[in-house]
Amino acid sequence: MKKQGKRYAENIKKIDKNKHYSPAEAVELLKSLKSAKFVESVEIHIKLGIDTKQGDQQVRGTISLPYSTGKTKRIAVFAEGEAELEAKKAGADLVGGKELIDKIRTTGKCDFDVAISTPDFMAQLAGIAKILGPRGLMPSPKNETVTKNVGKTVKELKSGKIAFKNDDTANIHQVIGKISQPTQEIIENLNSFIDALKRAKPSSSKGVYLKSTTLATTMGPGITLTIAS
Repeated sequence: MKKQGKRYAENIKKIDKNKHYSPAEAVELLKSLKSAKFVESVEIHIKLGIDTKQGDQQVRGTISLPYSTGKTKRIAVFAEGEAELEAKKAGADLVGGKELIDKIRTTGKCDFDVAISTPDFMAQLAGIAKILGPRGLMPSPKNETVTKNVGKTVKELKSGKIAFKNDDTANIHQVIGKISQPTQEIIENLNSFIDALKRAKPSSSKGVYLKSTTLATTMGPGITLTIAS
């Protein structure tokens, strides 16, 4: 088992593992901990009460948080013609059609955080679905990354709109801000994200939906939140 550093050990002593903290208490506690030598992100980790083997219980969606998360996303757009020009003008980091698909298929590398596609390119993306899918990068109408309005979507994502999706273990991990941001901004981002997650609950999911919720910084220990399911 990997030994934790001195800073981590000192920080974890300040957290009551038997307590469920309110969002405000948790953020203030995070701010009081010894930080790393860089400005850490604030992350929320949620265990969902869903069956990931059931296709109709996948949780995904998008939301524009009230405040920036402080993280710049690299965006790839699969498009050609006018849509390709529109994506480049909007600030997409990678734009291309068949040649971009072939490059990803050959190298297996995805140097981007979000992928957007025009509807007519989705059939061609099937060839690299095994590369994009496991990394949560496959464009989908459900999270509004399959669209004819690629320029608008790129601008929204660059300005703070986030896309979320559960992983294979029924967990969701999401950056909601930077520890340097005012406490109220982080809390409002947190509450907005939780509300969006609740709205995305699959109708077929029964029982407790938000099973556990933890707040942490990039290099810090987790703090259990009290969030009503």
